[in-house]
Amino acid sequence: MKITLQSIAKQLDVSTTTVSRVLSGQGKKYRISPVTEELIRETASDLGYIPDQVAKGLRMRKSYTLGLIIPDISNPFFSMVARSIEREARRGGYAIILSDTQETTQIEIEAIRLLQSRKVDGFIIFPAGGEINHLISLVQTESPVVIADRYSKELKCPFVISDNYRGAFDATTHLLEQNHRNIACIQGRPGTTVSDDRVRGYRDALEQYNIPEHSQLIVGDSFGEANGYVSAKLLLSRDNRPTAFFLCSNLISLGAMRATLEEGLKIPEDISMISFDDQPYSEYLATPMTVVAQQTREMGQIILKLLMAQINDDAPARSEGVVLPTKLIHRKSVKTLRVKQLL
Repeated sequence: MKITLQSIAKQLDVSTTTVSRVLSGQGKKYRISPVTEELIRETASDLGYIPDQVAKGLRMRKSYTLGLIIPDISNPFFSMVARSIEREARRGGYAIILSDTQETTQIEIEAIRLLQSRKVDGFIIFPAGGEINHLISLVQTESPVVIADRYSKELKCPFVISDNYRGAFDATTHLLEQNHRNIACIQGRPGTTVSDDRVRGYRDALEQYNIPEHSQLIVGDSFGEANGYVSAKLLLSRDNRPTAFFLCSNLISLGAMRATLEEGLKIPEDISMISFDDQPYSEYLATPMTVVAQQTREMGQIILKLLMAQINDDAPARSEGVVLPTKLIHRKSVKTLRVKQLL
């Protein structure tokens, strides 16, 4: 027996319209109580209800799919935000089509074209960085778009980012407060707002403490493990090697830790570290890592809210952004230097 909206409504003694509104993700819009929403969803699941998405899409002139484009699915930060986005989308009756651009603009361009051909209802894009003309063109089509993590003022659409500058400033300031003065920064991809804002926060913290900036202490060219490994090896080979690393991503930190251990050095006894991004494994490392945590779950929720507002015509697309605060989480990877160690 095929389970329909009518059979669910009959079992619960509610209207078919109410069931339809809940299962299409419009319960809040029509002020249906959370208790009723939950009861309808549970009943639909228990009965094995499968919505006819094709018929629904034709009727509503929607595909009920969203395009999600991210630079690197292997990066836990992106996978955690993607999980939050998918969870929120599913609750609203939407499916996600995911594309991993591998930090490559050309793949990003191809992904947008593919998603346009699939008639997705909206786009969530974590730009690879660099060229953005294709993103400007997409926004100009008036398709619902939200930009995340990396942004440009030239893109006239909503965006959601972390306060990368403040996170980096706070991390570097903490190292300075522990008497570190020779602090290196292993950056991500130069030219992306994420990396540039973090490097700027690092530099401004040094300036506040009247510490001269040494360009040789800012190295790196990507957010991956290999960059962390090679850059750390380079820095540790210096005659006056740094006493601390500020690492601009979780993957960079993994590479830097491996390089440090291969050199026979200990964390934090020989070198202190603070990494951007708090991952589930960070506190279970041999030396639990002090980190700058981003609000991945909240970021995903806000991204979906901004996109659905455009799709449902609840709000016009504006170039206003949401900047989420970061939090410095203290663990065991930073050592306080004695004054004589500074000499």
